[in-house]
Amino acid sequence: MAPGWIERVTGPFEDKKRWRRYKARKEELPKSYRTAIDGLERYFMYAGSIVKGEVLMQMLEDLADLIERAAVDGTPIRDIVGEDPVEFADTFIQNYADGQWINKERKRLADSIDEASGDGA
Repeated sequence: MAPGWIERVTGPFEDKKRWRRYKARKEELPKSYRTAIDGLERYFMYAGSIVKGEVLMQMLEDLADLIERAAVDGTPIRDIVGEDPVEFADTFIQNYADGQWINKERKRLADSIDEASGDGA
């Protein structure tokens, strides 16, 4: 009974375990790749507007996969993100739009208009 109550308040334990595994993976990266992933992660946290923990974790794990592969292959950071890292990050985030809070608001707006159209029109 306690884990269910605690998880309702703090969030799923599995997400916390995934977060710790992700952070450990980052620490294993060479410094330049770690700096890049830290910057991307920070941008994702602010610009991504992702509110679903499982979606956020999937995005970060996919990012770690990409950066780890690049580190193993010796791919330069610029070859990954291109000349415009913001464009890269925004495009990356678009693949995880399901977890963004704005989608909930878009659905609410559409539902409101559908309801208004059905009642008065």
